[in-house]
Amino acid sequence: MNQYRYLLKNIGLLTLSNFATKMLSFFLVPLYTTLLTTTEYGTYDLFNTTIGVLLPILTLNVQEAVLRFSIDNQFSRRSIVTVATRYLIISNLLVIGGLGVNAIFRINELVYEYSFFFFLMYLSQSLSGILIMYVRGIDKIKELSISSVLASALTISFNIFLLAVFRWGLAGYFLANILGTLIQCIYLMWKVNVFKEIKLRERFEEEKSAMVIYSRPLIANSIAWWVNNASDRYIVIFFCGLAENGIYSVASKIPSILNIFQTIFNQAWTLSAVKDFDSEDKDNFFTNTYKIYNCLMVIICSAIIVADKILAKLLYANDFYIAWEYVPWLTIAILFGAISGYIGGFFAAVKDSKIFARSTLFGAFTNIILNLLLVPFIGALGAAIATAVSYFEVWAFRYWHSRRYIKIKIKLVRDCISYIILTLQSVVLLSVSQDSLLYVIELVLFVWILIIYRDDLLLLYRARRNKS
Repeated sequence: MNQYRYLLKNIGLLTLSNFATKMLSFFLVPLYTTLLTTTEYGTYDLFNTTIGVLLPILTLNVQEAVLRFSIDNQFSRRSIVTVATRYLIISNLLVIGGLGVNAIFRINELVYEYSFFFFLMYLSQSLSGILIMYVRGIDKIKELSISSVLASALTISFNIFLLAVFRWGLAGYFLANILGTLIQCIYLMWKVNVFKEIKLRERFEEEKSAMVIYSRPLIANSIAWWVNNASDRYIVIFFCGLAENGIYSVASKIPSILNIFQTIFNQAWTLSAVKDFDSEDKDNFFTNTYKIYNCLMVIICSAIIVADKILAKLLYANDFYIAWEYVPWLTIAILFGAISGYIGGFFAAVKDSKIFARSTLFGAFTNIILNLLLVPFIGALGAAIATAVSYFEVWAFRYWHSRRYIKIKIKLVRDCISYIILTLQSVVLLSVSQDSLLYVIELVLFVWILIIYRDDLLLLYRARRNKS
């Protein structure tokens, strides 16, 4: 019972932080789509996407090692923080150097125009990545939750003032999001007193070697996840332009409802998987958790697809409305990314970081091939479908290989039937133009999913009753 209590406690605390960060920004989508053009939104997304692939390469993905080694107390906090700080400094100096070269030779005019914001985005995200992993690793979830609420409130306030009041456009959007992240970092550094742990004069060679050995295979994993998440943006830009990328990017805002749930669970789950790993799963903790998690993710995914066009009318203004077409496939991608992350907790527990890289590399390869085949013919919709297929492949690969580490008993055929129903819902949404007929079919498919998972819903109900 302590296993469930520990998991639920962390889920509760992380719900506070992620609701503030994700859900409140979700309600700002109408502001963004009204005051920013599709090209401006596409430019911001392009920068954010590029930084996403630079981070694991330039930092050697050290933040993953910070989390893993902080959890089990194998090394002192001082050594972990110091090693991470060195990589943080080096990576930011490399970015400054790269921006300097671009300023001299004018390799990319867009990057040159927004060089200052590009650097601040990288600085804030690299610092935030390491700090958040460290705070999670030392089990300061309460402090992390409070910092996320603070950052969210400030980011939203900055966005409203800089976009709606001062009308600073893209520059204001950059600045608002950067300031929110930096203030969260300052708060966390103060609360966990991280400065006292930094000892740059000490070498910590043994700790550095162990952390790099763990994190190095995860560079490929992070890049592969980036390919699955973001490489399609570049292909969409190449074939369709920046404006279409802006529409494709904003399409992810509705699936972010599901992403909130999976982010909360996976952050709490990694801590539980490392803490309570049992290869035989004698008390069925991992089996029951997987069944309930998968059940809820599928049901929420199905509900989002049903409500997709309604939500799009509320959130997407002007030229952004067409983004509803991409939502179902991106939501399905998040579903498979979520249950892949669950299974990934087992590999984190046994420190098998290589399996992360192998699984995501296969998915990334599939993603690129499908993007190149589909985007030229059906545009950004092809990118969304490619993303869903590649995430499914990652889940299948990880599930197959997880069996060497743990025995979880799930109803695989039943789950696959539910995934097929989600695909049917997505096809129906694109194929049926008459709204009344559309919603009848969608609701029937949704009820079918509820019937399929009636046993798991009953298990969840009993768990809640026993808890109360």
